[in-house]
Amino acid sequence: MKKLLGLLLLLAVLFSLTMSVAAAPPVQGGGEDYVVQKDDWLSKLADKFLGDIFAWPAIWEATNAKAETDPSYTHIVNPNIIEVGDKLYIPSPEEAAQILAAQAPAAGELGSPENPIQVLFVPSVDAGVIVSGGEVMAQALQKATGLSFEVSVPTSYAATIEAMCAAPDKTMGFIPALGYVLANNRCGVEVAGAAVRFGLSWYTPEYLVQRDSDIQSLADLAGKKWAVPDRGSTSGFLYPSAELKAAGVEPGEIVEAGGHGAAVLAVYNGEVDFATAFFSPPLLPDRTWLYGQDPEPFDPNLATLNEEGKVYAGDVRLLDARTLVMESAPDVFQKVRILKLGDKIPNDTVSFGPDFPEGLKARIMNALVIFAASDACDQSICSDQFYNWSGVEPVGDSAYDPVRKLIDVLGYTEEDIFGG
Repeated sequence: MKKLLGLLLLLAVLFSLTMSVAAAPPVQGGGEDYVVQKDDWLSKLADKFLGDIFAWPAIWEATNAKAETDPSYTHIVNPNIIEVGDKLYIPSPEEAAQILAAQAPAAGELGSPENPIQVLFVPSVDAGVIVSGGEVMAQALQKATGLSFEVSVPTSYAATIEAMCAAPDKTMGFIPALGYVLANNRCGVEVAGAAVRFGLSWYTPEYLVQRDSDIQSLADLAGKKWAVPDRGSTSGFLYPSAELKAAGVEPGEIVEAGGHGAAVLAVYNGEVDFATAFFSPPLLPDRTWLYGQDPEPFDPNLATLNEEGKVYAGDVRLLDARTLVMESAPDVFQKVRILKLGDKIPNDTVSFGPDFPEGLKARIMNALVIFAASDACDQSICSDQFYNWSGVEPVGDSAYDPVRKLIDVLGYTEEDIFGG
């Protein structure tokens, strides 16, 4: 299981004011006391004592219930932060089941099976991967919060924004920086957290061409046919548009491929001259890759997809958009190269409709942080074939001001981006 590392301290600041969940049944005393040891966290203890990492809210609630009448127990404000020496109460499996059942909303309330929370994902990768992985996440969040979720993948970035604005009190969305800014401008969608990818809070665009192409610089892209994942893509369209404009380069026809992997395949199949997609740095065995270094510090002929669905070239793990198509195009690294990288972009967001209840938002974000640190996340948003997250950290709206400024510099409106 992955560890939460430094982001736990940050979470205390963001979520400490809204940490309460539905009142639990009175603790009956069938469990046991426990003193926190080094490297403990609630989900780990839930797995050890209750056999389910997502039963951690039962320990949280039971301990706080004990603390109300016995100050020797720790009052846990933020379930993502427990300290060595804290005294906890581990409920019995029967008590835990009662506590978790009490979290469920009444029939018809938001989060009930009749009125599930809508979880929206932009179609940046294969929709089938998103739906199956999204269901893994939804089931884990339901176990931890008692809330019901319904996962969907709208047909475009624009449709995702429209769906969030159409249901402002019941939607949460996994949307990139540009999509968030546009949704915030349109109807007040609010960011609650941002992706962390292997310790990084940023990613960049990559310009892709065929490996034997004569294209050697941005200037060579003038008049060339360009594949983008979607005009709502931050790394695939907005940032490259700004860079090309600043360089005085006007590309030719723009093709919306329908996702980052599809944009890669458009180059691979010779349908376009170049494409732009996301770049996440490779994981090197002996050092940390630094922005500005060679984006391909490996032999592309060695790139292979292993049984776990991860792509390696020798002992270097690869993470950029080309990994998305390794199953259908196993020689993509041999045939498609990175021309250059673009500027750093703040990572994609977990955002909520403007009228989403604050208490439920806090419960979901606490559960999402723990989910992102679990092995189960590897089958969901942490998968290389999904969004490749390795954690979640709190973030405020101002983190996306650079994206707003870029939109202003380009003179783009929402209609320019989405064609509406």
